[in-house]
Amino acid sequence: MQTVRDIAREIVAREGGYVNDPDDPGGATNFGVTIHTMRRLGLDLDADGDVDARDVQRLTQGQAIDIFVTHYFERPLIAQLPAPLHATVFDMYVNAGANAIKILQRLLTEMGHPVVVDGALGPRSIAATSAAWSAAPDHLVDAYGIARRNYYFRIADRRPASRKYARTRSGQKGGWIKRAEEFITPRYHMTASQFHERIASWG
Repeated sequence: MQTVRDIAREIVAREGGYVNDPDDPGGATNFGVTIHTMRRLGLDLDADGDVDARDVQRLTQGQAIDIFVTHYFERPLIAQLPAPLHATVFDMYVNAGANAIKILQRLLTEMGHPVVVDGALGPRSIAATSAAWSAAPDHLVDAYGIARRNYYFRIADRRPASRKYARTRSGQKGGWIKRAEEFITPRYHMTASQFHERIASWG
């Protein structure tokens, strides 16, 4: 069975190395750790009195894994969710912060386990997730992955600059959509025609 550090290593590999894309609100990022996170944690790796892009570039894979396990898995209480959800919720928390929990909370409510959609896992959300898992153990992970995919589409619908993350230059599924579908059973993956129909309004 995968450990949390195994999952974190996969996330780091998925995120890749240093980037500083002006269209990405996360800013300078290395192994998935943003400059905003590093500033929040006070990670002045070059000891020059501030946290800037040079510090992001200095971040190691090991440091990124430690940050993810502590601040994106343990502190948000993802460990208290049913184990089959760990990888997808953890991956989404790294990618989208508290929105990962809001996606789960909205899904729980749609499944008849209403909770407050506040982006924080508390006793009620954790209990509701356990109840939903008990009721639909063969479907909850796929349902969450599909909700992730829909979240990415909605961002791209609203923000044209983000469409390059959902659609490649050749018009195929982009990184966001492929990332969500890594956690969805293949029978629920969008076909090429379904994908093109979904993004037709983007032009």
